[in-house]
Amino acid sequence: MGKIIGLQQLVRHRRRLRRQGKIVVFTNGTFDIIHRGHVEYLTKAKGLGEILIVGLNTDASVRRIKGMNRPINAAVDRSKVLAALAPVDFVCFFGETTPHRIIAQLIPDVLVKGADWSPDTIVGRDIVEEHGGTTKTIRLTSGCSTTEVIERVLKAYRSSRNKKSRMTSRHKNVH
Repeated sequence: MGKIIGLQQLVRHRRRLRRQGKIVVFTNGTFDIIHRGHVEYLTKAKGLGEILIVGLNTDASVRRIKGMNRPINAAVDRSKVLAALAPVDFVCFFGETTPHRIIAQLIPDVLVKGADWSPDTIVGRDIVEEHGGTTKTIRLTSGCSTTEVIERVLKAYRSSRNKKSRMTSRHKNVH
C-alpha cells in the first residue's frame, strides 16, 4: 500500500490501526507550496501520535477556499511532495470545502490544526472529542506561509525582470 490512498481504503486501514492500539493523528490543508513551516508543522503533528494522516484539498476545493489563482501546484504534485515527507504516513484527498466527512469516517485520536485556528472553529473537533479523542493546535513558524512565499517569488521575479529590461534597453542604446 502506498502513502496516497483513497478514503475507503484508509478507513479499512484505520480500523486495523485502532485494533493495534496505534494513536492516529489527522490534519488537513491545501499544502500548495511546501515550505519550512509546513515541514515543522507536520513534524510536530506526527509527534502527537504514531500515524499521521493528511487530508489534502483537491484543486477544486482549493479554488473555492483560496480563489481562482490557486492552487499553484496540482493536487497530484502536492500529494507526492507530502507523501515524500518523513512525518507523513498517509495522504487522502477530499473535495469538500471542509474535512468534516473524512474526519467523521476516520475518527482520529488526535485532530490537529495550526494555532491560527481557534479551537472552537476547528472542523471535526466535536466528532473527535465525542469519541474520546483530543484536538490540538500547533504554533506556526513565523514568516513561513504559502502566501508569503508567493509574494517573495513575485517580488524577486519583478525585480529580476526590471533589471533585465533596463540592461536590454542600455544594450540597445550602445549600438
